[in-house]
Formats: sequence, structure tokens, C-alpha cells
Amino acid sequence: MLIGFISLSSYAQETNETPKSYSFSLEEAIRYGLAHNVEALNAQRDITISLKQKWEIIAQGLPQVSGAVDYQNYIKQPVQLLPAEITGGEPGTFIPVTFGTQQSMNATATWNQIIFDGSYLVGIQSAKTLLQITENAKTKTDLEVKKGIINAYGNVLLAEENAAILKKNVENVQQTYDETKLTFENGLAEEEDVEQLEITLLTLKNNLNRSERMSRIAYEMLNITLGLPVETDLTLTEELEELAIQYFDLSILQENIPVEENIDFRIAKNTAESAEIEVKLEKAKALPSLTGFVNYGYQGYSEEFTFLNDNQDYFDQSILGISLKIPIFSSGMRTARTQQKKIALEQALADLEYTKNEVKQQINSAKTEYEYSLDNYEVQKKNLALAERIENKNKIKFEEGIASSFELNEAQRQLYTAQQDYLQSMLNVITKKVELENLLDTTKYKEKE
Repeated sequence: MLIGFISLSSYAQETNETPKSYSFSLEEAIRYGLAHNVEALNAQRDITISLKQKWEIIAQGLPQVSGAVDYQNYIKQPVQLLPAEITGGEPGTFIPVTFGTQQSMNATATWNQIIFDGSYLVGIQSAKTLLQITENAKTKTDLEVKKGIINAYGNVLLAEENAAILKKNVENVQQTYDETKLTFENGLAEEEDVEQLEITLLTLKNNLNRSERMSRIAYEMLNITLGLPVETDLTLTEELEELAIQYFDLSILQENIPVEENIDFRIAKNTAESAEIEVKLEKAKALPSLTGFVNYGYQGYSEEFTFLNDNQDYFDQSILGISLKIPIFSSGMRTARTQQKKIALEQALADLEYTKNEVKQQINSAKTEYEYSLDNYEVQKKNLALAERIENKNKIKFEEGIASSFELNEAQRQLYTAQQDYLQSMLNVITKKVELENLLDTTKYKEKE
């Protein structure tokens, strides 16, 4: 029974720990990743924190109510000396007396209110800017997460496609090798031809093993990017060539946006706005501040602890007060701080102008890179078709004894290079387009609630 219970428990534990499997198209992977990627989640949490900070700043100017209860017990009451002559005693002498009761309790409630404070008004403005900063940071994070998912998804497809091609190449060369070896054993082929094919076959098998290992690593990287455990079983429903065709879009090269809409520019603008608020804050510190308060409380006195009894006497008290603070002289400290903030503002404005020019250059460069990737895709597609025909012709010539093994090997190497270049050109079409999209479109893949 005990062994059966242990086995059943182990089976239940293994069942509970079995990773869930997923099937994603690229768009589904992007949606899922934006909702579960750690960086995207933390960026959303930053927005929540900013909202709380905004309310914290606003609440500082709203009424603040506090309460206090003080209990005192004079274990040894202090003694005061009074002239003895006030009670008819001898002049020049003193009599010891104690004042008040041994125990006392005081309960008060205080209402504090800011009436005017320049720093508080600036703080309200800074809360709005802080929220914009975190929202723009979230947008930037989403764009980077989207880019990472697309790259990781494409790398998985590239690794799988590469492994499939290498496997097919191994099968083809293996067949040629077996036939040539048999021909050599019958004395109708050179040993060098067999050895040359064996070199090609071993190289292909080694590349295939590496490609299969890289495929596993690519899946793990995609899982991490999506916010999944690395061991999660994933199935991708799209193919590399299919995606390359989807991302083949000449119209995007004609798209233009105001630089002010670019996320990097907006972040730089937030930095300049923050620097401007810092200047206003330092200037506001030189303004008077006015606060008010209302205090109301009860006091009770007794020689023993009778403060919870119904017959205990309590005496109420209340105070209304206003406090005006006027900064007069700081030995130049406030001026120095204000000058520092003004210089920081000048730096932020200079950075903003630099970012504006940099974004323009990045957009132009991204368009050039994407346009080249489209042209290169077409060229590599044609090159692959030519390399396949050349390799097939040389294979036929080799089998007929017209071409040497070196000529066949050169044609094969040219084919394998064309295959790799074609795969990479498809991936480049995808990755270069997403880089351009990140610069032109900041909302397309934002998380949908």
C-alpha cells in the first residue's frame, strides 16, 4: 500500500509539473508575449506605480488628519520649592510642593491643510510628466519585446528550415556516395571521387547535428522572450518563406511620420520637460508657503488610573493656527541650485534636438536597409534556382563520368551557400521591416486589454 501511494503521488506530481504546450502564429506569439513577457509586465507595473505616485503628490495638498493619545504616569512626581513665607513660614526658607496629579491622559486630533505652496503646485505638474514618462517607457518596451519575439520566431523557423535542407542534402550526397563507392569497388571509379564525397558527407552531417542543436536553443530563446518556461513545447504554425512574403511590403518605404511621434523623440521630450519642471521647483522654493491647522482634544487627570471610568472628568481644548513661512536669505544656495537646474535644462534641450536629427537618420537608414533586404531576397531566390540547376547538371555529368568529383564538389558548395544565403535573406526581410516599423509605427502591436 505504501509503495502504491508513493507511486501514485509521484505520478500526480509529474502530471502537475508537465509543461503546457502552445501553438502560435507570429501575430499570436506577439500578442501572448506582450501580455506575459517579464519586461512588458514590469513596464505595466511601472505605470501603476506612477499612478499611485501621482495620487501621493496630489494627496499632499489635501486635508491631513492625525490623532494622538498620550498617557503619563509620574512614578516620582517632580518637586518645586516655594518661599515658605507665603504660607506664614520663616522668610528665606522654602517648602517642597508637587503640582498636578500623578497620572494624566491627553487625546488630540489635528487637521493640517496646505493653503499655498509653490512646490506643491509644481509637484502636481511633475506627476503628470512622470506618468507620461512611464507610459512612453511602456510603449518603448513593447516595441522592443515585439522586435525580440519576431527575431526569435524567425530564428526558430530559420533553424528548422536549415535543418530540413541539410537533412535533404545529406540524403542526396549519401545516395551519390553509396553509388560511387559501389562503382569504385567494381573498378569503374577513382578512389579520390569516393573520398571527396565522403568529406562532403561528413561535413554535411556535422552541420546537420549543429543545426539541430541550434534549433533547440532557438526554441528556448523564443520561450524566454514569450515569458514561458524554457522547456515549454512550442509549435509554430507559419513558415519562413510565408512570413517573408507577408513582410515584403514596398509601400512602407513611402510612409512618413512627424519626428515628434517617434517614441525615442517623445522620451527625450519627457526628459526636457522634467528638467524644466526642476527649474520651476527651485524657483518655487523661494516663494512663501502658508499652512493652517485645527487642533481639538481632551485632557484628563487622576491620582490613579481611572480614565476608563464613567465618572472620569475630561477637559476639552481646541486651537486654530496659521503658519506663514517666508524664505529671506540662503547665502546664494537657492540661486546656485536654480543655476544648476537651468544648465541641466539646456543639456536636455540640446539632447532633444540631437535626438530629432538622429531619429531622421535612423528612419532613412532603416528604409535603406529594408529596401536592400527586399532586393537581396529577390537576388538570392534567383541564385538558389541557378545553383540548383548547376548542381544537378554536374551531378548528372559526374554520374556519366564527364565531370570530376572536384567539379561536383564545387557545384555542391555553391548550392549549399546559396541555400544559406536564401534562408538568411528571408529572415532579413522580416527583421529589417520590424526595425522600420518600430521607427514609424508605435501603436500597431500595443497590448490590447
